[in-house]
Amino acid sequence: MARAIIQLRITLDGVEPTVWRRVLVPGGFTLDRVHRVVQFAMGWGDRHLHVFDIDGMQYGVPDPDGLLDVRDELDTRLDAVAQKGGRLRYTYDFGDWWEHELTVEDVYPADLDAAYPACVAGERACPPDDVGGPDGYRDLVAALADPAHPDHAAMREWLGRPFDPDAFDPSLASTLLRRMT
Repeated sequence: MARAIIQLRITLDGVEPTVWRRVLVPGGFTLDRVHRVVQFAMGWGDRHLHVFDIDGMQYGVPDPDGLLDVRDELDTRLDAVAQKGGRLRYTYDFGDWWEHELTVEDVYPADLDAAYPACVAGERACPPDDVGGPDGYRDLVAALADPAHPDHAAMREWLGRPFDPDAFDPSLASTLLRRMT
């Protein structure tokens, strides 16, 4: 039997216009690998903690002190928790609190000639890490768009690179995803 490919739509909550990605992920990936798919496809820097919330259970990196009730993401495969039409929640950076909805759009057999994981579509750039969550991102976009904005120069300096909030290249995201395997 061919391995299952799960088509996920990843949508970042709290940001308008919507930032989203469509990715194709092998069902046999464990949630730690799905975490990396989200990171590479979205454009995050993987510098903060994360957690999946699936049917009331949380999955992530186990807390060595046992203070958090989190199941080990290494022990759970995507195909065990994702069915067509289902939704998973993923939170990245407990300070900025970036919430994502992962919608299972489809499940189908792998194309033996295709490489997985892959990003096949999406729109808009991911906010930079440490920008201050959705409110901080709105402030950044407003400041960068207006050279007369009082924070324009400071935000450009803080960012340290050009940033186009409307730019996204699925082929670049796919290249990054293939390097993770």
